[in-house]
Amino acid sequence: MSTDRTPAWPDRTNLPIPPLLRQGRVERTVRDSDPPQWPQEVAAPAGAPNVLLVMTDDVGFGATEPFGGPIPTPTYSRLAEQGLKYNRFHTTALCSPTRAALITGRNHHVASTGIIMEFSTPFAGYHSIVSRSCGTIGEILTRNGYGTGWFGKNHNVPDWLTTPAGPFDLWPSGLGFEYFYGFLGADAHQFRPAVHEGTQPVEPYLDDEDYHLDADLADRAITWIRRQKAVNPDKPFFAYYTPGTAHVPHHAPAEWREKFRGQFDHGWDEQRRRTFERQKELGIIPEDSVLNPTPDHYRRWDDLSEDMQRVCARQMECYAAALSHADHQVGRVVDAVEQLGELENTLIIYIQGDNGSSAEDPTGHGFTSEIGVLANDVVDTEEYMIENIDEFGGMWLQNHFSHGWAHAMNSPYQWDKKIASHLGGSRTSAVVSWPARIHDTGGLRSQFTHVTDIVPTILEAAGIPMPDTIDGIEQVPLNGTSMMPFFDAPDAPESHTTQYFEVIANQGIYHEGWMANTAPKRLPWVGTGESTADPFDEYEWELYDLTTDFTQSRDVAAEHPEKLEEMRQLFLAEARANQVLPLDDRYIERLAPENRPPHNVGRTHYVYYPGVSRITEAMAPQMKNTSYRITADLTVPEGGAEGMLMCQGGWFGGNALYLLDGRPTFAYARSHYPEHKYVVRAEEPLAPGRHRLVLDFAWDGGAPGAGGTATLSVDDREIASGRIDETIPVRVSADETFDVGEDTGTPVVREYDVPFRFTGALSELVVDVLPAS
Repeated sequence: MSTDRTPAWPDRTNLPIPPLLRQGRVERTVRDSDPPQWPQEVAAPAGAPNVLLVMTDDVGFGATEPFGGPIPTPTYSRLAEQGLKYNRFHTTALCSPTRAALITGRNHHVASTGIIMEFSTPFAGYHSIVSRSCGTIGEILTRNGYGTGWFGKNHNVPDWLTTPAGPFDLWPSGLGFEYFYGFLGADAHQFRPAVHEGTQPVEPYLDDEDYHLDADLADRAITWIRRQKAVNPDKPFFAYYTPGTAHVPHHAPAEWREKFRGQFDHGWDEQRRRTFERQKELGIIPEDSVLNPTPDHYRRWDDLSEDMQRVCARQMECYAAALSHADHQVGRVVDAVEQLGELENTLIIYIQGDNGSSAEDPTGHGFTSEIGVLANDVVDTEEYMIENIDEFGGMWLQNHFSHGWAHAMNSPYQWDKKIASHLGGSRTSAVVSWPARIHDTGGLRSQFTHVTDIVPTILEAAGIPMPDTIDGIEQVPLNGTSMMPFFDAPDAPESHTTQYFEVIANQGIYHEGWMANTAPKRLPWVGTGESTADPFDEYEWELYDLTTDFTQSRDVAAEHPEKLEEMRQLFLAEARANQVLPLDDRYIERLAPENRPPHNVGRTHYVYYPGVSRITEAMAPQMKNTSYRITADLTVPEGGAEGMLMCQGGWFGGNALYLLDGRPTFAYARSHYPEHKYVVRAEEPLAPGRHRLVLDFAWDGGAPGAGGTATLSVDDREIASGRIDETIPVRVSADETFDVGEDTGTPVVREYDVPFRFTGALSELVVDVLPAS
């Protein structure tokens, strides 16, 4: 009878797993000792698959061809044909929350991400600082012998922690991923993105006229996967691939935009009908499904002028081009896996949308700048949009389509992104492929599934348990359940039988086929408004039997009041258990200073040196709605100098102090509109030698966005002055940063181009924030 009490190795329930050291007899000499053995390091279980997890951005259930939509996505179609389609897959209905739930397997409030990073508040479910008790799939797989990489969008780092100075514990590398190449914020300019490799900022677009982020992400992922298999072919990889497409801006290469010219001239109302009929033909939705009517608040296609119909059709062409182009890049990654002979044993999970398509368009005719319209109250004029129709999808617009197109992309459901109470916001499509394991190719699965189910599915596929502890920290139980039982059994019973939904107080609860939910009080494109004291009781509640009403179209609350109350109480119980409370229907209002962490509070003096760049707005000098002074201590060499001294933001909003042809210049952009561009410039270039260049901005005071006067002086001598009639009232940028000695991203005005590095010597740059004049 064996008396060996050595614990089984590896113990995958407690991470990290120490190497196994078998040490025999050790004497004073090598000759008298047992032959040594190398420590055995942990490896993934035998046969564990590679995993490619893909998720696009702002893509509704009815957008892509495999689910009845108008946008060709050949890679998505190919994987659907060789795998399974899921027509009842659900997200949280908003970006950061879905992404936190996806990588942790916990409900978004459990992962402290009840709202996007930028609007976090100090409550436990909303502060956006993911607890170490919610270990990520990257962390678990890395410590179980996988190679792990993250490519693309993050949006899970609190915005005040996204600076080059860190701390980096909530960046992908701090969450257990060995490699990261992508961007941290809500979106990225596809031609000039703020990209990081690991924790280092990089500018991959420099000297590349054809640069596009989606192609770059595919290149990086392919290189990384090939490197993994070249070095250690037996080690499985986990690649988390999250392009920012098709979130605003809808950027696509020109040749891809041309592919879709004229394909959406019929308009969004007709497209919604066509998609619905096609979904029935494909069997994606039941034959008795109902197409939800478009709410009265939404603009109708026939209400547009002929010129604006052309503009709005072009917007949809750009969206389709962007999504189709992104899918093509995913296809390149899949092809690379196949070329390595790894496709058979690669689990590919392709989620089409972290939420439904975005209806965050207040006018009904789309917009040309996200930050300008949604944050800074810029009003897009039809004249400007018509005149610049050929710029849509390109470098100089942050174009977004009409809320009418969003609703068409979410066919056949009600509502859109942010409206977590309704399927138009939360239900997106998904495809799973694993040739070695899934044999019902082309099959459809209709069990209720949720984004929290992805982690348990990957763990079961890999033969890895959910750990009890990571680094000694006890782990919160997973909220999701594995989808693997459905791989072989299309009629297998649901395992995820209860799921709450909540974003911005849009509330919903699914339980065993029933759905109770609130009616939205704030339209998807409304960022501010009157808040509600008690959204649970003051919002109107609806009830749906989804077992007979696939599209959530028949409110039966009046027929089943007892059931509705039972469901409401179930929601409340889930809300208490998952850190959802307190319910809060504020959105942009959460940006108020009292809701933000106390960084830079009271700080008015900032000192910088060359090479200090990519400082995000939360940590940069706050030069909005105040007076300020920028002082540059510089030296001009013989022959003159030019270049950037300081820049914050870019083309869609920002300010910059620089020398152009040696002449001191201050440029200000209230937005991308021509009338919002201001330039104050000295008449003469700076002479060689050391100088103290000062920009004084005297704000008029009053309402946010009021104007002011900019004055340039050199060595205490005024050299230029000019009016800036309007300033940025709320936010400079969602993605561009504060840079010293160079400009990253887009230029504030087009008389220079990035990086426009200063060719003289900049000793020091100081920003002093001053009271209004």
